[in-house]
Amino acid sequence: MSPPDSLGHRDFRRVPLRRDAARLNGEALHAPRANRAEWPRTTRPLTIAMIGWARLSSQGKEGSGYNLSKSELARGLVLSGHKVVYLQSGMAYRLPLLGGRGGSKPHIAHREDWSGIHAFELRNAPNVSPAAMNFLNMTEEIASPVTTRLVLDWLREVKADVVHIHSQEGYGLDLIGAIEDAGTPVVVTTHNYWFVCPQVDLLHHEFAVCLDYQGGRRCVGCLEGKDIRAYKRQRATGQSLEWLLGIYPADIVRKMAYGLKPLARALLRGKLSRRYHPSIRNAERLPDPELGLGFDVAHGVVHDGTVSHDAQLLPAEKPRDYSLQALDTNERMLANRSVHLKVLNQYGERRRAGAAALARASLVIPPSDYLRKVHVAMGVPDERTRWVRLGQPHFDQINRRTRRSPFYDKRPWHPLDAGAPLRFAFFGTVRANKGLEVLTRAIPLLEPHIRKRCQITIRALGFDWPFRKRLSRFPEVSVWPGYDFFQLIGSAGEYDVGILPHIWLENSPLVLLENFHAGKFVISSRLGGPVDWINNNINGMLFPGGDEHALAHCIRRLVTGEVLLPSPRQVHETTVLQSYPGHVTEVETIYREVIERKTKPDGPTPGTTPGTNLVPSVTVRAPEQHVPSVMR
Repeated sequence: MSPPDSLGHRDFRRVPLRRDAARLNGEALHAPRANRAEWPRTTRPLTIAMIGWARLSSQGKEGSGYNLSKSELARGLVLSGHKVVYLQSGMAYRLPLLGGRGGSKPHIAHREDWSGIHAFELRNAPNVSPAAMNFLNMTEEIASPVTTRLVLDWLREVKADVVHIHSQEGYGLDLIGAIEDAGTPVVVTTHNYWFVCPQVDLLHHEFAVCLDYQGGRRCVGCLEGKDIRAYKRQRATGQSLEWLLGIYPADIVRKMAYGLKPLARALLRGKLSRRYHPSIRNAERLPDPELGLGFDVAHGVVHDGTVSHDAQLLPAEKPRDYSLQALDTNERMLANRSVHLKVLNQYGERRRAGAAALARASLVIPPSDYLRKVHVAMGVPDERTRWVRLGQPHFDQINRRTRRSPFYDKRPWHPLDAGAPLRFAFFGTVRANKGLEVLTRAIPLLEPHIRKRCQITIRALGFDWPFRKRLSRFPEVSVWPGYDFFQLIGSAGEYDVGILPHIWLENSPLVLLENFHAGKFVISSRLGGPVDWINNNINGMLFPGGDEHALAHCIRRLVTGEVLLPSPRQVHETTVLQSYPGHVTEVETIYREVIERKTKPDGPTPGTTPGTNLVPSVTVRAPEQHVPSVMR
């Protein structure tokens, strides 16, 4: 398998396995059928069309938690006997004459089959994904007739019974109403705030929660955005070269093109080339002040336990600032309904169009109740919404691993008999909204005698080198690169307390749920969805977002025993969690509910049906799946 290109695409080719390797893989990966639990199958299969922007088969590697949740739901529905098709938009572009059947005009093409799901892509879409790239293209985002017409034609071709939108980035906000008017019910899972915020996170300049967008005026300049025409042309050129030449030759051509301008400048200045000067990677700096001690710890001398590495930060590695949020920021956001409905410019129009789009959906099912309430405050009718908790296969694996542990009923740590440090862990990315900077600033605030009783593990995807340098003087801190599911499941035995220091109104963070399924106590910012799960001092603690002093105090309270950690069983008993089969079944029941309501207008009012009726668990043969002829 070739490495991903800059847009997350891969060039998939079948590589033949040696016969013995295939046999060994089969023995290792496939348990005897007697030990495998049967998945319940439906007697009434549906055709479900899912819509998003990220590549389905990439799962969490593109689009993060949103795409992982969507892809696993799709896979579960296929297991249940349903036909699932998927359409992504805003990521694939082609130059004229290289666009295949559709040329350079917007068109839909079959991309790949994955886990029994037929995946399509809308090429040359007027709106670009992800949303940050489309920030200066609000007119097309409010309404995109070309895109909407193509999607409607595709839905008719695949004979969709229901449409499930997980992200509308890359489409126009007129899409939901058009699908509903065509007679197909639409269910929307709002994984973030994109419908009411083109920045997606309601985070102004990625710095502070946006409580008042000032009718749209504050949105201006919130993100840098891209010249949409130039950016689409750039994508089309790069992807066309990859399609024509392959990834590696295309990369060589791109690099040569990028070097033409500097070369031309050098020639105009009378130089044939620019001389290469290797950077000094290990410049001599002040050595460890204790260098001469060797093994001697200088008994009797009070030491704070830090280690001097003199790691100097380069300008590009300087920390990014963030805003301190009030403890009641959640409530203040919900109380600003009159502010949220104000419209003063195009961004204000866009927010109103987003709320109106959700109001046209058959049902909106956010993964946290707080996420639901924010959209209601923005103008979405309350009766059109329902909280649906997420379930994931790896959640269940973590949960079962925890329940099978011999330590399930034991407190993981107690200050009076602790024979090891209290272990904290941060899982996430280095993106500003995840708040790793808050944790990085909180650690130096801990008194030496508190910090020495801790071990803090940071696993962050992205450019983590500046954090490594800044935290290198604390031997109680280790910074690791990103992680995968295999490591995540095994990591449950490596820490006692999870830390979520986010600075935005979190949705239903997968990391929070992963911690709870692992039976872990969680310290979290009191921003967004985590308030729907955390019972203060029972299964976690809440602190004001962006308050590093408050985070340090939470850590201090656990180390001193002011707050005692519960056992994993106690965490499970005090936290409402959803299983993966339960989640798939609940969503399937919602599909049937909205389909019935569409065919019987006098059916139940949206949002009032609990959605917990189980589909009959009768095993039937899955329907034959096919690729529509016009899109092969």
